[in-house]
Amino acid sequence: MIYEQIKKLPEDYVKSRIAQFLAEDAPNGDATCELTIDPNETTTAKIIAQANLVFVGEFVLPYFFSSDFDFSLNFRDGYEVHQGQTIAIVTGNKRYILLVERTLLNLLQRMCGIANLTSEFTKLANPYGVRILDTRKTAPGLRLFDKYAVAAAGGTNHRTNLSNGILIKDNHISGKNLKELLIEVKNKNSNNLFIELEVDTIEQLKAALEVGVDGVLLDNMSPNQIRECVRLIRSHQLGNHIFVEASGGINLHNIQGYLDTGIDAISIGALTHTVKAAEIHLEID
Repeated sequence: MIYEQIKKLPEDYVKSRIAQFLAEDAPNGDATCELTIDPNETTTAKIIAQANLVFVGEFVLPYFFSSDFDFSLNFRDGYEVHQGQTIAIVTGNKRYILLVERTLLNLLQRMCGIANLTSEFTKLANPYGVRILDTRKTAPGLRLFDKYAVAAAGGTNHRTNLSNGILIKDNHISGKNLKELLIEVKNKNSNNLFIELEVDTIEQLKAALEVGVDGVLLDNMSPNQIRECVRLIRSHQLGNHIFVEASGGINLHNIQGYLDTGIDAISIGALTHTVKAAEIHLEID
């Protein structure tokens, strides 16, 4: 499977998103700060981990602050931060620091939360050579941030959007002959996009092997069912070139049973759709 991996967030993109986020939270400024904080008052604030976490924010945090602020970052993306450690320090206008505080923390806590869970999965999967994939189950407007957090924590990005890969699912097949559909897709795939088929049954898998696909997604199968599917795939003439992915109901409690089945990857929607925010706060000195 070859999809672009999000290894860095573009500066212009991040700055434009931050501007949108701040406009949402303070469309007419911060009414409280304007009545309680002198406009020229400066302060120093620390961003501190309240629990152990995997840090992701290297390409985000600095862009909350202009060159008028003194900002320093103590960790690179993917590094483990221990409870009580200072992630970053910023000195500058107090009104502005308090204005961006909640938006900054919301985004940082989400990204680090995604990184935390991704890291837990990858630590279990890496010894078996199994990749942990994300999905498109991301928060609208935050997809690049979400997927970047996965990649920074050692996970692998699946397709970023509907335009850069073909994934044929049940709703695409409904009422059609699968073999004929696959042939049609291959013939019309003028952009040579990666073609993957979601497989629920052995019959679907056999049709995919007969026509030829780049990858198969074995959906909601038990480990034994997956082993049988992998055996069929690898025994096929071109089976060693087919990317095999498993998905559906796989979590930290049951993943061990899937890791030695011969698959290449496991996709986990929970990495980005069920995010537990990392514990981080901003403290004014």
